[in-house]
Amino acid sequence: MAIALTFIAAVVVRSVQPVLEDMDKELEEAAASLGLAAGRLFPGLSCPTICRLRWSGFAMAFARASGKRLVVFIAGNMPMKTEITPLLIITKLDQYDYAGATAIAVACWCSR
Repeated sequence: MAIALTFIAAVVVRSVQPVLEDMDKELEEAAASLGLAAGRLFPGLSCPTICRLRWSGFAMAFARASGKRLVVFIAGNMPMKTEITPLLIITKLDQYDYAGATAIAVACWCSR
C-alpha cells in the first residue's frame, strides 16, 4: 500500500507546482535586498502562499487513495474480465511480490 500512496502523493505536487511557478520573482528579490537571508526566503515567502494548497493537495491525495482502495473492494476478481490495476497491485503485495507490484505501479504511472 505504501507504494501506491507514494504515487498518489504526486497529486500534492501537481496542486502546488503551478503556484510556485507563477510566484513573482520580484518579491523574492525585494526580500533579499531588504536583508532576508537566502535560507529564509522559502519559509518566509513561499510557505504562507502554498499552505492552503498543501492541505488541499493532501486532502485530494487521501481521497484518491481511499477511492482506489474502495474500488478494489467493489471490483470483482474475474481473471481477464474485471481485474483492475489496483487489484493486481494488492494481489502482488499479498503474495509478497514487491518487485512485481512496483513494476505494475510504475507501468501504470508511466502510461498516463
